[in-house]
Amino acid sequence: MKGPTSMDDTPIRDLEPMSSLSRSSLPVALPPAERFEQDVEWCVARVDGEWQEVRFHDYGRLYEVEGLYERIFYDILQCNSPATVCGLLARELEEAGVGTSGLRVLDLGAGNGMVAAELMALGASEVYGVDIIPEAAEAAERDRPNVYADYLVTDMTELDPDERALLADADLNGLLCVAALGFGDIPPAAFANAYNLVQDGGWVAFNIKEDFLSGEDRSGFQELIATVIEDGTMRVHVQTRYRHRNATNGEPIYYVALVGRKDRDIPDHLYD
Repeated sequence: MKGPTSMDDTPIRDLEPMSSLSRSSLPVALPPAERFEQDVEWCVARVDGEWQEVRFHDYGRLYEVEGLYERIFYDILQCNSPATVCGLLARELEEAGVGTSGLRVLDLGAGNGMVAAELMALGASEVYGVDIIPEAAEAAERDRPNVYADYLVTDMTELDPDERALLADADLNGLLCVAALGFGDIPPAAFANAYNLVQDGGWVAFNIKEDFLSGEDRSGFQELIATVIEDGTMRVHVQTRYRHRNATNGEPIYYVALVGRKDRDIPDHLYD
């Protein structure tokens, strides 16, 4: 039987579902062993009896199919960022003598709730999710219905008064943003607005592809992050480079994870 191909008839490598690590039996096949830019990576998946091409940054489509997101990124490409970033935060809290039970966290770019599940497992009190994609909220309700105190589908650069009031009333003392910065998904202004909703002294943990912290970055994150660290707006406790996941050709993709504490709001002029 002829193996699956992409829409342009490129042959692809078939992968059988992984053993006990697999959270889904969805058959997935990856493209040939060549390196694609991360924002154009793709695969094909057998959904409802048909091979369908799925772009990795088509998050709406990924979340629509139950189990597909985890199947691709966690079972096959071995993403470990939720566990890594949440683990680093837990370690810093322990070293600071701060318990996790009082954490009220904003999960920015929440997706289908994998980060929130990690936080709740650590003992966080409340997690509030924010994502701009309606399918993400629907997937979170389907896959992890009890992890969020509330979940907003909104643009963090254009919060309406009711949304802002809800998050302000949550008295947030933590912000997490995992695998969501860069590539135009969450712009610097959205991150800054989320950061400014956290009370002074609150904990901040996020990751970002190492390329976005280089001098060649054009997204604005390198300048924003460097400035808030240098001027003390955020006091970094740990910054580490680690393997975020594998690319479709098996090569590692490296990210940088940072955990720190907010000292004060990010001023408008740094991101407007």
